[in-house]
Amino acid sequence: MAARSTPHLVEAAEIAAEHGLTPARISSLYLERETSGFPEVAGQRGRARQWDKSDVDKWFAQRKKSPRLQQHKPPKLDPDELLTGAQASRFLGYKNPQQVNTYVRDHPGYFPDPDVVEELGTAERPYRRPKWRVQTLLEWKDTRPGSGKRSIERAAPALPDVPVDGDPDELLGASQAAALLGFKSVNSFSSSLGQGNLPLLKTVDATSEKGGRRRWTRRRILEQAAQRKAK
Repeated sequence: MAARSTPHLVEAAEIAAEHGLTPARISSLYLERETSGFPEVAGQRGRARQWDKSDVDKWFAQRKKSPRLQQHKPPKLDPDELLTGAQASRFLGYKNPQQVNTYVRDHPGYFPDPDVVEELGTAERPYRRPKWRVQTLLEWKDTRPGSGKRSIERAAPALPDVPVDGDPDELLGASQAAALLGFKSVNSFSSSLGQGNLPLLKTVDATSEKGGRRRWTRRRILEQAAQRKAK
């Protein structure tokens, strides 16, 4: 008899990041499994449920896509034109003009980072306005997670090779942090961060001048890695 291969187990944060949902929504689908048909858990890591990835992939592959979003054809615009969150929402076919802003706020890692962030307001009351290029939105739309089976033609970018013994005070970005923490992608790292599973990285050490991207010191990332490994 052939030996059964060890299943690849994934947690709610990883599933959510891959399919454009929140970890809470994954848990809800599981609790409603009698009607949703969501797979049974295959293991547990601490308090976190784990599922066999092949079972989850099959479930999402069979899930019906949204006909309205599938049939929506964005208007023809200059690929370099910049759109605000509300404009981007309408461009992508969402009824809610705040949908893109909601993605950015509530689902870190799911939607692409803005191409430009305008610093507006006054010194007393500053605010920032993110904008995305049309080309960025079109590329995301073509490979958007969460609408049935994910495109297999475009694999997630490989994470960088980050040395553990580098300068402890060096500032590292999300992809570098994901690599040091053992995540498979920036999306799964960002989703886990947004879910509160990485408390030592809740606050950032700095943000980049261009785009305001998050930065943490290697020391804090490694402390979080050690805490995560100990669980």
